[in-house]
Amino acid sequence: MALRPSTNQTHEAERMKITVVGGGPGGLYFALLTKKARPDWAVEIYEQNAADDTFGFGVVFSDETLDEFLSRDPDSYERIRDRFAYWDDVAIHYKGEEIRCGGNGFCGTSRMYLLQALQGRCRDVGVELHFGARIDPATLQTRFAGSDIIVAADGINSPIREYYREAFKPTLSIKSNRFCWMGSTRPMGEFNYFFRETPHGVICAHTYQYEANRSTWVFEMDEACWQGHGFSEQDEEGSRHKLAALFTRELDGHPLLLNRSFWRRFPRIFCENWSHDNIVMLGDAKASAHYSIGSGTKLAMECGIALSDAVLAHAEQSVEAAFAAYDAARRVPCQVVQHNADVSLAWFEHMSRSFDMEPMQFAMTVMCRAKSVTYDNLALRDPDFVARADTEFYDRLYRETGDDYRKSRPTPMFTRFRLRGLELANRVVMAPMAQYRADQGGNLTDWHLVHYASHALGGVGLIFAEMTCPTTNARITPGCPGLWTDAQEAQWARIVDFIHANSRAKVAMQLGHAGRKGSTQVGWAKPDTPLEEANWPLVSASAVAWHEAVSQVPRELDDAGMEAVVADFVQATRRADRAGFDLLELHCAHGYLLASFLSPLTNRRTDDYGGAIENRLRFPLRVFAAMRAVWPAAKPMSVRISASDWAEGGISEQDVFAISQAFGEAGCDLIDVSAGQTVPHQSPVYGRMFQVQFAEAIRNVPKMATMTVGAITEPAQINTILHTRRADLVALGRTHLWNPYFTHQAEAWYGARNQPWPEPYWPGRNQAHSETAKVREKQVALQKKAKPARHERGVGM
Repeated sequence: MALRPSTNQTHEAERMKITVVGGGPGGLYFALLTKKARPDWAVEIYEQNAADDTFGFGVVFSDETLDEFLSRDPDSYERIRDRFAYWDDVAIHYKGEEIRCGGNGFCGTSRMYLLQALQGRCRDVGVELHFGARIDPATLQTRFAGSDIIVAADGINSPIREYYREAFKPTLSIKSNRFCWMGSTRPMGEFNYFFRETPHGVICAHTYQYEANRSTWVFEMDEACWQGHGFSEQDEEGSRHKLAALFTRELDGHPLLLNRSFWRRFPRIFCENWSHDNIVMLGDAKASAHYSIGSGTKLAMECGIALSDAVLAHAEQSVEAAFAAYDAARRVPCQVVQHNADVSLAWFEHMSRSFDMEPMQFAMTVMCRAKSVTYDNLALRDPDFVARADTEFYDRLYRETGDDYRKSRPTPMFTRFRLRGLELANRVVMAPMAQYRADQGGNLTDWHLVHYASHALGGVGLIFAEMTCPTTNARITPGCPGLWTDAQEAQWARIVDFIHANSRAKVAMQLGHAGRKGSTQVGWAKPDTPLEEANWPLVSASAVAWHEAVSQVPRELDDAGMEAVVADFVQATRRADRAGFDLLELHCAHGYLLASFLSPLTNRRTDDYGGAIENRLRFPLRVFAAMRAVWPAAKPMSVRISASDWAEGGISEQDVFAISQAFGEAGCDLIDVSAGQTVPHQSPVYGRMFQVQFAEAIRNVPKMATMTVGAITEPAQINTILHTRRADLVALGRTHLWNPYFTHQAEAWYGARNQPWPEPYWPGRNQAHSETAKVREKQVALQKKAKPARHERGVGM
């Protein structure tokens, strides 16, 4: 379809014309800001519903978002502010207790009033509004042939997105929980989460006031609970009657109100492309954020701001440049919001897994479920809330272990942890990280001594050796260390002895076999690419190369090969014990040999070692059992697994539970939970603490001790993970590469005085505590000063 010439060049005699399809908050705010800045432009909105139609009840904004609205258009801000309900507390109602967390700063306002306020402002500045106008996307560019820009703000079910789906490339996933929106006349002075345990499962009511004598109630539960209560998607009255009976105490005599209160599953949408020709998407049409973090309307309006900024800056010269600027400004923030919403959504899908928690631990889990809120954030908002959570943590630890931190209160990361006869001084772990510094024979060098010793002196509780190989052909690269000779055993013993003599850190040996990912170049050359010469033969679960037509095709491991591999691991296990290692880990992750048996993407066998997870487990368990048999009973063993392949058809959550439980029954004490690196076409979902969800699932379902790793960079994140039972140990990789003294710095930050330092470092310890206390005090003061202003006014509570 040919575009109007002015989309690509300036026409001074012809004003810009913009058509917005969809009259939700995002489209209205974009139109308002754009027309306000350029009164000479023609801006029009076409909305399929009537002006006073609305679906749903209230919307939520934070103080930070309100600050942005105030700076952009004070008039609409004041109209909204006149009618909103403000709250500072979040109240969590759990097993008969109410736990409050203050300092949150949110407001609720009627969705209908928000639309009316924005419609009014649009009329004030001259935006043309058309209601009851349903637009056929097939006629979009002919009906609006005179428009320079067409904004597709037509909602989560966007007909325009679907008509042009080949261009926009949307990804849609329907989430599992059932939910419906209702209202009530019950007033409330805070945001309330009402958790109700029923014979069929847990139901959560997300509730908040949005205007005088009106509150929103979003009811959510899993499919089994929904089915068990006999709900029906379209039966609004029947659902109202059942929910009112279940939440009689919470409703306090007030009725539930209906407004198209049908049961739904949340559609998670994100588009690879946000524009096509002169069409650009806005709001839920391009990206949806789950309601549990209250960011749907916020996301739409903030994207409306960014699109307006981009159009005002670039559109007269080039519409394409405006769309590119919009994408550059908002794609990453959108992904961050969506990721936080996805993590929050996932917690609600599995909220029953946390229902054996004590009240404060459960409340911490609810508050920190999306990972954007951490231990330190909460301490800034409501120090009493965190103090009560800490008290409960220390009391529970005292009851379960006899360790008494009730007076010293060093924060959870600086409490002891035990596995069999192993005791760790704290919960911080240096993750296994390949160094590629061994010589061609797999021997250690001075690099390894300095590398591991420096981290031991930095205060970490447990140090993992990098993946070490039981034979020469098991290596990933020629730079990987081994444990198949007396010399190598002595080299490792030297490092372990130094660490034991000069610190309280314990040391773990990780044994692994590279499988089809072996015989490759070191990490800073061409990783996962074959050596240019002197390659050694590879084996794997199946004869499938890592990179087709590039990598060597491995030989499918046969019975004789399996026996040889078992023998290799057993001899290395004995050497690890003689070298003095405190813990032994078997590497069954990242697509290496044993991982290749576990994943259906790499195991294509049709014998007793392929097919169902029980068969895929057979050989890894055989190796583990042989190692456990010769490893001392008083010393613990762990297994590293990839809990997701980040690829379609990969390992499932039920597979992960079966794997964890099977290793546990075989004598495994800890599951080291990683993810991915199984296949080269993986599509990971990165973000801070991006793999914690997998450790949390194993910790709460098979209920095994877990260690988590993956983009964990701050002490606050560690304390959050431990408080919310997502893992028992927290491993940091890259953070430790540039900061061996991370743990000692964290001690000083929290004022923890229960961790040992080497005597020569005591003067530095004292200075660290003194100076860091001052830095923290100043930072907290600045953070409090930088908090958004409270926007409290409006309706009484």
